[in-house]
Amino acid sequence: MFFVESLKLDGLGNRSYLTGGRGRAVVVDPPRDIDQVLTAAALRGVRIAYVVETHLHNDYVSGGLELARVSGARYLVPAGATVAFTRTPVADGDTVAVDDGLVLRALATPGHTPHHTSYVLEEGGRAVAAFTGGSLLIGSVGRPDLVEPRLTEQLARAQYASAHRLADELADDVHVLPTHGFGSFCSSAQAEGEETTIGAERRSNDVLNKDVDTFVADMLAGLDDVPAYYAHMGPVNAAGPVPVDLTPPRPADAGQIAERLAAGEWVVDLRNRVAFAEGHVAGSFNFEGDGKLATYLAWLIPWGKPLTLLADTPEQVAEAQRELARVGIDRPAAAATGSPGGWLREGEELASFPRARFADLAVALEREKDVVVLDVRRDSERGDGFVEGSVHIPIHELHGRLAEVPPGVVWVHCAGGMRAAIAASLLDATGREVVAVDDAFDAAEQAGLTRTA
Repeated sequence: MFFVESLKLDGLGNRSYLTGGRGRAVVVDPPRDIDQVLTAAALRGVRIAYVVETHLHNDYVSGGLELARVSGARYLVPAGATVAFTRTPVADGDTVAVDDGLVLRALATPGHTPHHTSYVLEEGGRAVAAFTGGSLLIGSVGRPDLVEPRLTEQLARAQYASAHRLADELADDVHVLPTHGFGSFCSSAQAEGEETTIGAERRSNDVLNKDVDTFVADMLAGLDDVPAYYAHMGPVNAAGPVPVDLTPPRPADAGQIAERLAAGEWVVDLRNRVAFAEGHVAGSFNFEGDGKLATYLAWLIPWGKPLTLLADTPEQVAEAQRELARVGIDRPAAAATGSPGGWLREGEELASFPRARFADLAVALEREKDVVVLDVRRDSERGDGFVEGSVHIPIHELHGRLAEVPPGVVWVHCAGGMRAAIAASLLDATGREVVAVDDAFDAAEQAGLTRTA
């Protein structure tokens, strides 16, 4: 009897999988921090016999090479992927015996990358699960524009053909287990739900219900921005990632925090946005530890910039380290925990800024003359509606475009509050007077503030 255990990486919107039988198992697309994978295998009482990659990942650093080394497993990587380390190359149709009656079969599914490969788990000769990586997702497919702009349309058409191959070759009851699509920017559209089958996708997925030209045109028109750190992930994975170091960073006292800020380093406060707004070290930035920390911090920070973390507890720092290591930010320069008052030198005071709702913004626009409304959502979100008269600078562009924000009191909003808090902290650090709108965007319409293009 086979099992499949899903290992969730909610911050990045991905899944890794442990699958196998009574004694031996396979790990599909493992994360950088392999300890959780080893723990899952130990709890199952199985030996990891194979580690497999569906493709060279663009959105996170793989733990595959290290997991294979530590576990003694064979490392299966698509033959078309150019890598600098020893691995077992996998081509279409190749099979490996996992356990008694369990076989893993490689199935070429180019599109997300030219070499993308899915893996079909067969029990007693019958397909029971398909690990589809960045190919067929829940209600979507992996985006085709992360490799080379000139290849995007060609890969989009290949993605269409690959999805149809999966649907044609596999029965309706086969479970589809993608790596991307749970919030990852590697998905061409966001998934709905947590589980799916070939039959469910056959009924609802656009890629299986549109002609190729219509599907490709629609998908390409809907592709969103690509996080800047993606440019670093592919090369790291091709070179072979080094083992991750999750030991605690060097502690920083108030004087050292001030020195790091003065040197232009990034000091990031991981506390929730309410606590940050009420009081924080002037010049620090707020990236909530329980938000999409890895995605947005890695997207905004200049690559290689020294990073100091501030948090309530050492456990919050440790969790942030784990998240950041998954995207190649390996070692914070320093960290401090406790209350924000302890991060200040004698005589210094905490900075703060107000939070508000869209209803408050509506009142301010009626009564005050120097209100600047800053929308930091992505282009695709703004296309569905925006606050009339607002300035639009997507959050991932704001740090380099701060000078474009008009003078006045800046009321900054996003779709729910998290990105607005990041943006407010960036503006506050430059001395701007700012109000963070901590509200769902639906409330802007209710307040009579929105219009559509």
